[in-house]
Amino acid sequence: MKKMAIAMLVAPAILAGCATSTSGKGDAMEVSKANMQHHNWVLESVDGQPLNLPEGFAAPSLEIGESFTANGHGGCNRYFGQGELKGDKFRIDKMASTMMACPEPAMNLEGVMTKVLGDWSDVTLTKQTLVLENSEHVLSFQLRDWVN
Repeated sequence: MKKMAIAMLVAPAILAGCATSTSGKGDAMEVSKANMQHHNWVLESVDGQPLNLPEGFAAPSLEIGESFTANGHGGCNRYFGQGELKGDKFRIDKMASTMMACPEPAMNLEGVMTKVLGDWSDVTLTKQTLVLENSEHVLSFQLRDWVN
């Protein structure tokens, strides 16, 4: 009887803990081509730090279009290539870009961005965010689709 009373007191606390740990994932989406493409994602932070862009420079972006083509702005230059998805990992294969020089920190940011996009990264996807994480960096993007 004593064990049952203890179990009845502890069970709600355990269940509340489970509910709390999953509540932040309510917007989580399956990582799939269908859920990633036809969207424009704008970089919000790198490694948890907000962007530090020179005045007049736009935040980098990633647009995944038809046939999973990928393009965007890296911070200084435009880039393009073929997106690939294997399970929960994403990369842009055969990525190419324009070759303009820009002031720091735009060039450094672009180097980080193109390195992460060109290598396989773990993907976390919600209705409003796309996070790419590899062994060196975490890129967090916000959904910023255009309104027609």
